[in-house]
Amino acid sequence: MTHTAILPILLPLFGAIAILFAKVLSHKAQQVLSMTLMVLLVLLNLWIMYSMTSADHMVYQLGNWAAPFGITLVLDSLSATMVLLTSVLAFAALWYGVATGVDGNSVHFHVLFHLQLFGINGAFLTGDVFNLFVFFEILLLASYSLLLHGNGRERTKAGLHYVVINLVGSTLFLFAVGTLYGILGTLNIADMALKVSELSPDNVNVVAAAGLLLLLVFGLKAAMFPLYFWLPGAYSRTSAPVAALFAIMTKVGVYSIIRVHGTIFGSEAGELSFYHLPWVLLLGLITLVLATLGVMSAKALKEQVAYLVLASVATLLIALGINTPESLGGALYYMLHSTLAAGGFFLLADSIGALRGKYHDAITQTPVFKKMIFAGSLFFAYAVAMAGMPPLSGFFGKMMILSGALESSYVGVVYFFVLVTGLFVIISLTRTGSLMFYDTNKEETSLDIAVKTSWFFPALFLLSMSVGLVVFANPVSGFLSDTATMLYDAKGYMQLVLQPMMEGQ
Repeated sequence: MTHTAILPILLPLFGAIAILFAKVLSHKAQQVLSMTLMVLLVLLNLWIMYSMTSADHMVYQLGNWAAPFGITLVLDSLSATMVLLTSVLAFAALWYGVATGVDGNSVHFHVLFHLQLFGINGAFLTGDVFNLFVFFEILLLASYSLLLHGNGRERTKAGLHYVVINLVGSTLFLFAVGTLYGILGTLNIADMALKVSELSPDNVNVVAAAGLLLLLVFGLKAAMFPLYFWLPGAYSRTSAPVAALFAIMTKVGVYSIIRVHGTIFGSEAGELSFYHLPWVLLLGLITLVLATLGVMSAKALKEQVAYLVLASVATLLIALGINTPESLGGALYYMLHSTLAAGGFFLLADSIGALRGKYHDAITQTPVFKKMIFAGSLFFAYAVAMAGMPPLSGFFGKMMILSGALESSYVGVVYFFVLVTGLFVIISLTRTGSLMFYDTNKEETSLDIAVKTSWFFPALFLLSMSVGLVVFANPVSGFLSDTATMLYDAKGYMQLVLQPMMEGQ
């Protein structure tokens, strides 16, 4: 049995421990070790992704205990894509933190950063619901401290809201998991799907209720209505590298809906097959409307980007609710785009705020400031990306989702909400760009604040990833379409994980 599947979990875990011991040397030693480990993680995940194009999916049974009795890790094309996406985003965020010196605000920033990656990668790779809960708690514990990185009254207030709402979510998670275990007698996702396919009529309603409770928990992680209110404050008030890394956090919730509900309540679930998706579609539409209102009313650029993250999550939920292979393939493509673009936009917003001095990232008129044309050009590119306009990858992702919606009975509703909200987002970002970069106050003295050009390199790197998604749109979308087709075949996932047990029967 190859150990490849566990490496993306072990590398950040042991890396965090090594960085903790490196503290006795110097902060510079921590920086060098942290960046080196981050590069190694990116290279590892690139190698894993390459192996996914030419090899079968891998199931890793810890302790060599066969499923469903042991701890299972599943490395398939979806989980491999998500761990690669996480490492690329984290590399840029860490790069920015080191370049700007933000990481120096806390002696344990690098340790917590890698522990966060340990939790996120574990959530993407685990094959059972209980360990999904465990990895959720690990990434949340790290995120609590990272969110408060740098202190500040507003940051502490937002962090308190974030902690409380996630503690409530963790409690509900345990209730849902306990109920499902009491009925099904297992927490292995593939085995749960097998048991649901054979469920007696007496237990259908109980399992359905537990499944909806679990959907509520994942919706909280994804910032789905009505549990989205924690996101704008938390993301807009934390430090830029942390906000950029948090762009993947909401996607963990979306991934969990795809993996857990898409498998347990997928094509083989009989009466409960895809029963949750009308709820996902409805709440996704509501979230999109409220996120758009947030984008329009935002008073600061980081706050506006936070609402754009919420809008991207809503678009993904709508794609899941449409429930066609094409819309799911579009959702996976759009997930790559929106995560990279949102992370880069947070980094750019922070650099722009540094250039504008006392005005920081407020969406208001200011005097002329240094690097205005360069920063404004980058803002324009990111605005095009986040609004889903051509020629960047957001346009392709939305078109794939809307194309998939043609087969849905809700096609009119989906087109109306996605296109109208998209128009308002474009108008809002146009207004923001005009106020911050065009309509300057010429009566006041120009702002003379120097910011190194290197601060913008991580944002440029993530923007280049969006361009790469356009250049290689055909192979990337083809790979993700095959992944979407695989996800619809719940029976295939069950056979992959439970093969020894099925052969024994």
